[in-house]
Amino acid sequence: MKKIGIIGSGQVAQVLGNGFLKHNYQVMLGTRSAEKLDKWKEGTAGKGLVGSFEETAKFADIIVLAVKGRVAAEALEMAGPQNMRQKTIIDATNPIADAPPENGVLKFFTTLEESLMERLQTQFPELHFVKAFNSVGSPRMVNPDMSSKPTMFICGNNDAAKSEVSGILDQFGWEVADMGKDTAARAIEPLCMLWCIPGMLGGQWTHAFRLLKD
Repeated sequence: MKKIGIIGSGQVAQVLGNGFLKHNYQVMLGTRSAEKLDKWKEGTAGKGLVGSFEETAKFADIIVLAVKGRVAAEALEMAGPQNMRQKTIIDATNPIADAPPENGVLKFFTTLEESLMERLQTQFPELHFVKAFNSVGSPRMVNPDMSSKPTMFICGNNDAAKSEVSGILDQFGWEVADMGKDTAARAIEPLCMLWCIPGMLGGQWTHAFRLLKD
């Protein structure tokens, strides 16, 4: 079983960390402040590891990028691109701006002509980015208990990396819809906006997307 390194210490990182542990992966969470993860580590009965961004990148066979979008590039630089060369990077980030939402609609610091994932792929060309986990709330990321299997939209330039992520998503209870190359992140990242509107306007945060096919 491959080792998973999660760059980030927030709710998404911790939920995914628990999910990977549930499925018997070795897991290390990377953080700038190890004390932030004391409670998480304790809750894993010692199975979950904690390290720096660099230690996590060196440890892992597969990386999950689970930080705020505006610091994603900085976090990868701190982790050391040389430590992640040719590795699969599951990109769970969204380019959410610091400005408040308008009528429940989040604001992004990107445009529809360039996604955050494309920026990261251009800046770090030897890393194999796959967009996933960006369009659902953390409580539903791992084996969601829903009336039907939800769809996770993914994209990326490396087919082997997408296959690796698809296998994980299958374990985590998702149907995978591969939308193609990294340019598709221009459409997938804004799904975060759409997903958040029912929560922003009506307090509904338990939904997920499903792609219906004839």
